[in-house]
Amino acid sequence: MPYTLQNFLATSATKSAAELVAAYLRLPEDRRTWSPEDNSRSALDQFAECAILNGYTAKLIQTHVWPSGGFDNFLREKAEASALSWEELSALLEENTRLAVEIISALPDEELEVEIDLPWGKSSLAEILAYPYWNMTYHQGQINYIASMLGCLG
Repeated sequence: MPYTLQNFLATSATKSAAELVAAYLRLPEDRRTWSPEDNSRSALDQFAECAILNGYTAKLIQTHVWPSGGFDNFLREKAEASALSWEELSALLEENTRLAVEIISALPDEELEVEIDLPWGKSSLAEILAYPYWNMTYHQGQINYIASMLGCLG
């Protein structure tokens, strides 16, 4: 079986989810809701975003339609996810990552160039497939930066 973009992104998303969990757990429990500035985001907020958006991305790949309700629904769901226990939140990330990986892996090559209308413009499915990997990797870096500020990175 050839190594495809879908294989790479599915494998990378799975690895990024594990690394995101490790980065989050590196923080002391009492600092997971801390942010370095009033207008910056906590590790919990970023982790909850990843848990929610992996599910959004899976649905977007399946339906080719941006969810109705837009940003307001996302903010509400992220707030709800942030209020979950660690066990529930990590299970949500795991489940939505698993779903995204399944859908990414199953996408036929001939659909990679299909463009979907998004609120900020068109994106190809190939670009959208990269989102779980990219977003979790980005937020892992942000969480590791918080850890470095707290002296618990290493």
